[in-house]
Amino acid sequence: MSVLRVGNASGFYGDRFNAWQEMLDGGELDVLTGDYLAELTMLILGRDRLRDGSLGYAKTFLRQLEGCLDTALDHGVKLVTNAGGLNPAGLAAAITALAARLGLDVRIGYVEGDALDRPDALTANAYLGAFGIAACLDAGADVVVTGRVTDASLAVGPAIARFGWGRDDLDALARATVAGHLIECGAQVTGGNYSFFTELPDCGHRPGFPIAELHPDGSAVLTKHSGTGGAVTVETVTAQLLYEVGGPAYLGPDVVARLDTVRLRPDGPDRVHVSGVRGLPPPPTLKVGVTNLGGYRNSMTFVLCGLDIPAKAALVRGQLAEAVGTEGLEFTLARTDHSDATDTEAASALLHVHLRDGDRVRAGRAFSAAAVELALASYPGCTLTTLPGDATPYGVFTADTVPQDAVAHVAVLPDGIRLPIPPPPTTCLQGAPVQQNPLTGAPSLHPTRRGPLGELVGTRSGDKGGDANLGVWARTDATWAWLRGWLSVERLAELLPETAPLTVERYELPNLRAVNFVLRGLLGQGVAASTRFDPQAKALGELLRARIVDLPADLPTGPPKGTDP
Repeated sequence: MSVLRVGNASGFYGDRFNAWQEMLDGGELDVLTGDYLAELTMLILGRDRLRDGSLGYAKTFLRQLEGCLDTALDHGVKLVTNAGGLNPAGLAAAITALAARLGLDVRIGYVEGDALDRPDALTANAYLGAFGIAACLDAGADVVVTGRVTDASLAVGPAIARFGWGRDDLDALARATVAGHLIECGAQVTGGNYSFFTELPDCGHRPGFPIAELHPDGSAVLTKHSGTGGAVTVETVTAQLLYEVGGPAYLGPDVVARLDTVRLRPDGPDRVHVSGVRGLPPPPTLKVGVTNLGGYRNSMTFVLCGLDIPAKAALVRGQLAEAVGTEGLEFTLARTDHSDATDTEAASALLHVHLRDGDRVRAGRAFSAAAVELALASYPGCTLTTLPGDATPYGVFTADTVPQDAVAHVAVLPDGIRLPIPPPPTTCLQGAPVQQNPLTGAPSLHPTRRGPLGELVGTRSGDKGGDANLGVWARTDATWAWLRGWLSVERLAELLPETAPLTVERYELPNLRAVNFVLRGLLGQGVAASTRFDPQAKALGELLRARIVDLPADLPTGPPKGTDP
């Protein structure tokens, strides 16, 4: 059976608009996927559906499809996307109408059953697997629309359809799951958000979108269209492997992929071979993402210039607490000021003030007007960065589980037939595998020098509900031997003090020369509710890389010898 070339054209709702057309025009593909459903997106779509029950899907995808559906059909490229969100049937109907207007004959299948009946929730959706997608493709669909499936399933489904894998082909499913995880964030695996971006051609100015060349055993080569920007290297692939993962066991609805068995090797310019992944039976439950409206919030920022910054901040705290009360009031002082500065901005710190409340009036003008009223009655030089504004609603995200057999996973085929997708057989299900938290080894003894940690390591960080992950990888074997013994949970707490009070799990991935930290509760109730400066922890890794530490003086900096950028 031939190689299956699966590309990706969207990593989130708002990604590069022209990517679908660029991928279809750029070279050979069999399947083109698009991921739209971050946790925050489900909240956005839930609010859309409250306003109009016919909505609940990613409307941008329709506009993208208008310009490239004919190209996909002409080239025989199947399109698979989770842009259906909360209303896959609605998006399928909208695509049917679009195709009729364009004079195109298109066969559309869609997958549903992820939506759960939770009357107390805005949205509640189980993360479905890949076999419903495969059933639609087996039935001849040109376009497959889903609701909440795992991101990797968008690539695993086409592989199941092409290679005929069954539920017990665990290693193949696991390898395709890793390939799907690698491409689901679009250009993030081709040089986007990459720690060593300055080493990329044109500094990664416009990275191309990725392609996974999948083989019958599930192994893959990660690549991109010739002539596109960015790069595909062992390190860009390593970075994406560490994105938003937990322990070595990467749980999915169809298989558990052991990330500690992944092997990466160069396969030519902009080509990385991904192999060795072993699969275990899936857990007996599916993850469920639940969103709710949490209340209302508002923010104002005070500029504190010059001397006595802490005293100025304390004065504002006391004045605002007296004006609006302390409940739901949060203050963050960002010391961006420099001593003996020659301009106002360089001499200023920022005091960010947030108020969250179930009462829209209190969180609205009552709060922001109270802040503005201090302009002539507070600290010297008092000024704010914005005019008073009204409160906006915010949402909260929580994760739950549901038994696999409690979800009615259904593939709606192009001819309208509704095909139930049974869960994995009971004999194939197991509890989540035990994920050991390896102890750090003894630190190596080296002469040291002071420097930023990022001279030796790369990082990738991100969010999962209220938790965050922080992956750190070494560029050479020698650096890995030092890193695994040096970067403990305790040292991480010293370097990133906000992690000190949290439950922090540490996992080693020796094949990747990496450690991954899971930071429980760092993001509170999730990105939609967070008032943290970096609400999705995307910059957390770069913060760690910027810390000045004692580096081994005998370890080399820069890219590993003999590697492409």
